[in-house]
Amino acid sequence: MRRAAFAAAFVLLLVTAAGATHAQWPVRALKLIVPFPPGGGTDLVARSVAAKLAEVLGQPVVVENRPGAGGTIGADAVAKAAPDGYTIGIATSSTHPASVVLQKNVPFDPLKSFAPITMIGSTSYVLVASPALPANTLAELVAYAQANPGKLNFANVGTSTLGYLLSLQFKALTGTQMQDVSYKGSSQIYPDLISNQVSVFLDNPGASTPLVNSGRLKAYGVTTPTPSMSGVPLLSQAGASVGLRDFDAAFWYGLVAPAGTPKAIVERIQAETARYVQSADGRKEFAARSLEPVGSTPEQFSTAIQQDIERFAALARQLGIEPQ
Repeated sequence: MRRAAFAAAFVLLLVTAAGATHAQWPVRALKLIVPFPPGGGTDLVARSVAAKLAEVLGQPVVVENRPGAGGTIGADAVAKAAPDGYTIGIATSSTHPASVVLQKNVPFDPLKSFAPITMIGSTSYVLVASPALPANTLAELVAYAQANPGKLNFANVGTSTLGYLLSLQFKALTGTQMQDVSYKGSSQIYPDLISNQVSVFLDNPGASTPLVNSGRLKAYGVTTPTPSMSGVPLLSQAGASVGLRDFDAAFWYGLVAPAGTPKAIVERIQAETARYVQSADGRKEFAARSLEPVGSTPEQFSTAIQQDIERFAALARQLGIEPQ
């Protein structure tokens, strides 16, 4: 009886201590891992969210860029971190659903290795190029690529990313042959794109918008309505005559934590992030980057990841793409 009472008291003590620890969280800085280099769209979204979380949580949120392998190196660092609420990461359409479809031996499970927190927001893709490229419309670009097979280069930020999958779809639908060129992040592509060393790039508009608006890049079309690029047509409309009538993909950014992170901490981060992205300040900040705020629950975010895995796998099968 004494042993049983002692055991029960010990368990109660542990539970109470754990609850007290969670209630006191956070007592030190948090780390937000971004799986791409500084300066790109993912990094800009992360820094905006990190600044707001630091303000409401009362502790610094330090952004750490861990690029490589299409974002899977940074994602794996999140998956392997201690589940104590002090490490979170940016997840994207590329790092989670697309990576396991396009890449062999991904070192994490996009759902089981993480505690999904929230989808921050979604955005479009924009097809951008150097002003020096001798094609001013999407139809002219496709015609030029068809007349010059293998001459143009199609940049991507990794062969396990959604942008790469969509670039393959673009080439298949238009019957064009372009060489694939991989970089670690979009910020590294821009100088080569501006100087026409690489030909075209399917980018998210977060970081490329000012380059298009200033004339340093030109945009042939966007996959979904993009307020920050109001004069740029939809790819599905501008490219209807060249096979792109159904080319309308979107891209999302989200927050995840290592699997096993206490539910109370996950819910606190979700609530604060959702409150920010849906606020007037958050909407204004994201509108400038053509990002539509979401702020979903962890359960909704988990469902969205699973649905995208299935959708991207179907597209890969349609295109005859095997994991590399």
